[in-house]
Amino acid sequence: MSSIKQIQITFDCAEPVRVARFWCEVLGYVPPAPPEGYDTWEDFDLTLPPEERGAWFAASDPTGVGPRLFFQRVPESKVVKNRVHVDVRAGTGLVGAERVATLEAEGARLVALGATRVHLLPADDENESCLVMQDVEGNEFCLD
Repeated sequence: MSSIKQIQITFDCAEPVRVARFWCEVLGYVPPAPPEGYDTWEDFDLTLPPEERGAWFAASDPTGVGPRLFFQRVPESKVVKNRVHVDVRAGTGLVGAERVATLEAEGARLVALGATRVHLLPADDENESCLVMQDVEGNEFCLD
């Protein structure tokens, strides 16, 4: 029996490049090198038919540890809560007021990048505090 060790997370979105660049800033990810013969992805994109330009974008963890992220254009907009969402581990190992302060500081950084702060879920008997956010297209994610 084989065991899969690598995954890719795919985002449906209206503006793949914009959403990808947001997540690159959030996670410290980088886009892959442009195809051979092109200095930038923008140069490559200009060779595509107009309807295919900006239709997708990818980003990877430069350390090779995290999953690859893929962003693809879809015609429909987001209408309901995500069934799957990303948890960004910003407060790992912290508890109480120190954890909340770290989440709030990271949340403020992400708001400056275009995210929206939704609400802070306070700690309870089973879970630590978590800051619910939305990316630049309204996709929910958590800072925890």
